[in-house]
Amino acid sequence: MIIKEIKQLILDRDYTLTTLAEELSKKMNKKYTMANLSQKLRKETIPYREIKLIAEILDYEIKFVDKRRR
Repeated sequence: MIIKEIKQLILDRDYTLTTLAEELSKKMNKKYTMANLSQKLRKETIPYREIKLIAEILDYEIKFVDKRRR
């Protein structure tokens, strides 16, 4: 589940869902709360652009790896 993966990344960076929601609000010029962010993650309805932004905020990089070439 994506919520477990994101929550682990958040913990690894000493963030909370609340602080992450605040950072998303700043970057997207749109109001995010811990509750609506948590709901999007739990329901797996979060858009990819928001996942990319979360990765950027937490200083991670998303990569697509060709599994056939490993």
